Amino acid sequence: MIQTLELFGGIGAPRKAFVNLGIDIKAIDYVEIDEKAVRSYNAMFKKYIEYSTQTVVGYNLKPDILIHGSPCQDFSIAGHQKGANEGSGTRSSLMWETLNIIKQMGLWKPRVVIWENVKNVLSKHMVHNFNKYLEEMEKMGYTSSYKILNAMDFGLPQQRERVFTISCLDGSLFNFETLERKHMRNIKEFLEDTEEEKYIVTQPSMLKKIGLKDGSFGGRVEIIKDHCTTITTKQMRCPNSGVIDLKDGRYRYLTERECWRLQGYSDMDFFNALKVHPGKEGKLNGTLYKQAGNSIPIPILESIFRQILQTWNIDIPKVS
Repeated sequence: MIQTLELFGGIGAPRKAFVNLGIDIKAIDYVEIDEKAVRSYNAMFKKYIEYSTQTVVGYNLKPDILIHGSPCQDFSIAGHQKGANEGSGTRSSLMWETLNIIKQMGLWKPRVVIWENVKNVLSKHMVHNFNKYLEEMEKMGYTSSYKILNAMDFGLPQQRERVFTISCLDGSLFNFETLERKHMRNIKEFLEDTEEEKYIVTQPSMLKKIGLKDGSFGGRVEIIKDHCTTITTKQMRCPNSGVIDLKDGRYRYLTERECWRLQGYSDMDFFNALKVHPGKEGKLNGTLYKQAGNSIPIPILESIFRQILQTWNIDIPKVS
């Protein structure tokens, strides 16, 4: 049985990907400091052990696959590129705790370590931290490869580019070129038929930015046609994931459920999370938007896990 460890686990995209593949895993642990994300995780995966809010500092465990998506805010342009220098105290600097955890494991280490983050980690302002991460992984015996992957290339109509770094302990390099990709699905499959008042764009500051062809980062709001832009933690702001043209002079935001769907979650996953985070009637549910925006697109993880398991000669059942 595959043993996993999810650090900065959010609402459980890695576990959901394994579930979709029909792979039985043993999650040695799931570590997440956001109590609301933990509640959604527990609601979605009821038959597994419930977890409580935890920090990664000083943790010591032994999984086969370690997945970490350390907070990206301080790498991103939107987060003002505060950086992740070790000891800086920024949220993104928690990436170094992952290295500390692996070092504490001694001779036994995870066979594969997967790190996902925003593509700005490769920018001239941030790449020194990225390179240091690769160097530290190499010192521990890992060979690493990385690539910017777009959710659109894995079936989701969402323009979302993220850096995936995969480090292998057996000396091999993960081949991103052989990942199974899928044609982008029609966004109409993901949209609800709603004109509910709370989703209608009414703020003048947002309306004046809709459909602008020019503008700096955060200066325009895209009109969704065949795909949306990156699912963000908030929709009632600029930039966001785009808006739907209702064809009568009005526009609406993506709904919470649409955002979950566009990250690869099922409606059952969404409704399980909604039960523990019902929100306020007539208001956008900020918790569920945030959880979608912070997640990893599940089809990308499915493709990565499928390829890893195939190299380990593990059969992947056909899931209907």
